[in-house]
Parts: sequence; structure tokens; C-alpha cells
Amino acid sequence: MTAPETTFDEAKARELEEKFDPEVRFRPLGPVAAWIAALALFSLSLFHYYTAGFGLLREVTHRGVHMAFVLSLIFLVFSGKRGDDKLYSGTLWRPAGIPAIDWVLMALAVVSTLYVPWVFHDLAFRVGNPLPIDVIMGSILIVVLLEATRRSMGWPLPVIAIIIMAYGMFGRYAPGLLVHPGASWSTLVNHLYLTSQGIYGLPVGVVATYVFHFVLFGVLATRMGLGQLFIDAATSIAGRFSGGPAKVSVVASALMGSISGSSIANAVTTGSLTIPAMVRIGYPRHFAAAVEAAASTGGQITPPIMGAAAFLMIEFLAIPYTHVMIAALVPAFMHFFGVLMQVHFEAKRRGLRGLTREEMPQIWRVLKRDWPTLIPLFVLVAILMNGFTPYLAAFWGITACIVIGLLNPRHRLTPVDVFDAFVTGAKYALAVGAAAATVGIVIGVVTLTGVSFKVAYIVTSTATSWAAAAEAMIPFGLMGTATLTLLMTLILTGVVCIVMGTGVPTTANYLIMVTVAAPILALLGVEPLVAHFFVFYYGILADITPPVALCAYATAGIAGANPFTAGNTAFRLGMGKALVPFVFVFSPSLLIMVQDFSLQEFALATVGCVLGITALSAAFSDYLLDRLWWWERLLLGFAAILLVAPELTTTIIGTAIFIPIAARPLFWKREGALPA
Repeated sequence: MTAPETTFDEAKARELEEKFDPEVRFRPLGPVAAWIAALALFSLSLFHYYTAGFGLLREVTHRGVHMAFVLSLIFLVFSGKRGDDKLYSGTLWRPAGIPAIDWVLMALAVVSTLYVPWVFHDLAFRVGNPLPIDVIMGSILIVVLLEATRRSMGWPLPVIAIIIMAYGMFGRYAPGLLVHPGASWSTLVNHLYLTSQGIYGLPVGVVATYVFHFVLFGVLATRMGLGQLFIDAATSIAGRFSGGPAKVSVVASALMGSISGSSIANAVTTGSLTIPAMVRIGYPRHFAAAVEAAASTGGQITPPIMGAAAFLMIEFLAIPYTHVMIAALVPAFMHFFGVLMQVHFEAKRRGLRGLTREEMPQIWRVLKRDWPTLIPLFVLVAILMNGFTPYLAAFWGITACIVIGLLNPRHRLTPVDVFDAFVTGAKYALAVGAAAATVGIVIGVVTLTGVSFKVAYIVTSTATSWAAAAEAMIPFGLMGTATLTLLMTLILTGVVCIVMGTGVPTTANYLIMVTVAAPILALLGVEPLVAHFFVFYYGILADITPPVALCAYATAGIAGANPFTAGNTAFRLGMGKALVPFVFVFSPSLLIMVQDFSLQEFALATVGCVLGITALSAAFSDYLLDRLWWWERLLLGFAAILLVAPELTTTIIGTAIFIPIAARPLFWKREGALPA
């Protein structure tokens, strides 16, 4: 059999990503506008690359320059109207093919963002009592920022920001505990614009000093051949087993996720190769799309380069990035293990084959051929593990990518390729930059009004009443009031994270939810690192949760499948990710880097997770070692819940249910054809 084409087509992947990901859906530009955009984007990347290696500017100046570039470029590369992809020629009302209003908005963005760094030395004398010019400039920036965010990622996040600002001003009319005196527009602008608690706050700071650099590293690493190495290595490792291409998809997505913090970018990169292969050997199209989507969402929780939220976490918690990396190891493994088990059971149930020797590259040849592409990743990880700042690690990782790319004969980059990678990296960082600044508005109003503590009280009160009702229905007192209250709170928080994530990107979702949810979980004694990870994981789950499962929609487009069916299946495949956060809340040792780490608790939680995910995967797939009866599936689902519970007693009961069902095929096999 002739080996299928497995070469990664970057142009095709970029086309698919722009089709399905609104954050990279750029408008066509004419020659003049394209050169202006390219030079500005390259300058933005060069600014961040230089400052990462040779020293950051003063905080407010660094953030101001970053936002001036980001917001003005959004008006250049994103259209004001969805679906307006026509290439216009230059006229008086469209200089260089860009509407005149967009040039005006670009100028306003630059002036209003750089105003604060310009007058920074004088602000200490008038914060709290802003001048009229301060209010005017702040008002301009808020309007420009909301429009830039709308263009780059849609209406949901700007609408949330507008509602929360209205709450900040008209809080006296809010119901019940949410009432507050309200603030005037000048007071609100003062807080959001002139202090570090709003637009110029932590989210923008993290994007400007960490996230941008790792986006650029991911683009360069893919360009110089590391992505191709990961795909070939995954094919060599997993391709031979039953349902091989689906397992290749899971392993490749895990490897690609280590250098890409974007679920959709991960999905279209690996999915353009693995989805056709899955369909070819017999997987249904919707299942093939779902496998790639579910696996790709794990990229944001896979060390060493996780999603932008991971870098925000280190600033919120004031911990080294290595702590976050280590804490993410076991939960990330559990996610991919859960998807892999369902893929395996589905393949066995359908009798699907693996890849033949002729269809797979040999791992030793892959490594011998492409080992230089691993050097930048090793450089980055080594610098991180030695305690240096993430942006310095990214600087040397980017430098290594450039050097290896220029010297490696197999994937040799030209100076033009490096220039293009810098341009592309900046483009991909624009939307997250606007989102971070807009979330600063939300956080600013929350800190101004103190509403997070009021919400915390409302949620915990509701959870307590629900827990009291549930306790009366649970036999033998298996769960006490405190445990049930925490469980109900986690369920409420998880649901809100998923709902928020249907319209808000992961980073913005994490920021909003951690501002509101962290105080709630803290009231119940949850350690801060655990609370942040819980919100982080459930925000990511929204990428595969219908009705707006963007990652599943992207892979469904590749597979030619129904997007809603693919989204439902992807959510089922990602159920391991839905279970694991509950485990590490009740058994924090699973995250390793917690204060009261217990090896015994870690071992019990890990074993329970592995068995519980296996049981749940079998129940969903209708297969363990053989086809299952309906009552066996119900029992396995119940056993899964018991196995992931933190108590030794529940783990033993769950194991006692699981083992007989797993052993049954050894003594008696069920007969019957696979239903269509």
C-alpha cells in the first residue's frame, strides 16, 4: 500500500484557521495597506522580542506602547462588518482601500493609549480628581477598545463590559445584595483609565510581557519544522494500534499543544492530516472531527507552553511558572488518557485497523532527520526550569528558532520567512491583546464596587441550601454538608464557566471567572492554586461545548460533518477533563505543587482517576473487553463517580463494581452485531 501524504501544509492550515476562528479572520488588504500592516506587525513583534531579551520598559510605558500597536492594528487588519471580505481600491473615502473612519480610529487608539504614559508623572497629583482632558481621553479609549474587541472577536465580551460598566454607574438600582451607591462617569473613567486596576492592569501586562512572546515562539517553532516532527513522531508511536489515525490525532495534539496555546490552531494543524485518515479507515465523520477537537482542547493545559491563562495565573498567585507547569502534568495526562480510552474502545467496538508499516514513518528515522528542530524547545524549557523569567526563556527560544531555522537544511528558513513569521505571530496576538484590555474594564468595575464578595455570598448560600436538600437523599451519610456544599458550588461555577465560554475566549473567561469565583472557593477553604486551575479547565471545556463549540466546528468543517453532532461527541470525549477538576479540588495533591502534598492522597487520586476515566469511557463507548449490556453501562457510570471521589471507601466500592464487569468477557462473551 502506498503511504499517504503526511506532510504538513501550513498554508492550508492557516486558511482553515482563518475560516473557523474569528480571532484570525483578517480582511484582504491591497498592496499599500498590506505593506503598512506588515511593517507595523513586524515592528510590534520586534519590540516585544527586543524588550524580552534586553529589558522591559517602565510598566505603564510598556503596556501603553503594546496597546497602541494592538488597537491601531486591529482597525487595519479587521473589517468593521462581518462578511466584508471584498478587496477595495484606494479612494478619497478609502485611503489604501481602508475606510477613512478606520484610519481615524487608529489615530484615536494611538493618542488615547499613549496619553497615560505621557502624563504618568503628573497622575499621582490628580488620581481620584481627573482633569477634563483625562476624562475625554479615557472615554475615547473605552469606546475605541470596545470597538476593537468587537471586530476581533465578536459582540459577547464588549456587551459584558458595557453591562458591567452600567452596573458600576447605576448600582443603586440593583436588586438585593448587589446594590451599591454607584459611581459617576468621571469616577469610573478615573478608575479604569488612570489606575492599574483597569485597562492598564494585570491582564494587559501579562499579554505584553509573556503571552505575546510565546505566541511568536509557537509560530516560529512550527515554521522551522517542529510541528512536522510532532506529527511524524505521533504517527510512529501510535499509528500501529487499533484505530491508529485517531490515536495519532490524540498524541499529535498533545505534542502540538506543548507549543501552541490555541485549541483551534492545534485542531486545524493536526486535523488537516489526521481527520481524513480517520475517515479512511472507518470512523464516522462526526467522530473523527470530535476526536481532533477534544484532543486539541488539551493543548492549553499541556506544559511547557500552556494557554495565556497560565501566565496570568503566575501573576495572580505570585508563583514561578515552573510550579504551574508541574501542577498541570497529571491533569493534562488525565485529559488525553480519557480521549485515548474512548478512541480505543470505539475502534475495538467497530473492528477498526491500525496503520500498516508502509503507512508509518519509523521513529528513529524521524528523530535522526529532524532532531535539530527540538533544540529551541529544549532551550526554552531549560531556561524556565532554571528559574529565569518566562519572557527571557521565550527570547532565547525564539532566538534558537531563528538560528536553527536559518541553518537547518531540511526546513531552512530565509530572512523573508522569519519576517513573515514575526508578522503572523503579531497578527495572532491582536485579538487576545484586545480581550485582555477589555477584561480590565470588568475587573476594574468589580474592584471598584466589591461585587465579587456579594456574589460569593449569594452562591455559597444557594449551594448550602441545595446541599442540605441533597444530604437527606444520600444513604449511609456518604457525604456531609460541607462536602456537598463545596460540590454544589463547584457545579454552579463549572456551569457558569462553560456558559461564559460559549461567547468569550478562554483567556477572558478565565480572568472574569477567577475575579468572581476565586473569592467563592476561598470562602470554602479551597487553596488558591486549585481554585484557579478549576476555573481554567472549565473555561477551556467551552471550546467543545455546544451550541458554540468553535473548536468542534472547525474540525467538523474539515471532516464534512454536522457541527452540532461533532460538538456533542467532542463534549462526550472530553468528559475526563470535566471530571478531573472535581478530583483535584477534593484531592489537591493531584496538582503536586500544593501546600499539604500527600503522597498517599496523590496515589489514591491518581489510581482512582485512571480507573474512573476508564469506566466512564467504557460506559460511553459501549465496550470494555467486549460489548456491554445496558445495565453494565449504567453500573460503570456509577462506578466512575465513586472511583474519582476522594474517599478510600468510595474508591473500594467503585473498584468492586468495575472489576466483575471488566472480567465478565473472560468467562462469557456477548454475542451480537454492532448496531449501525
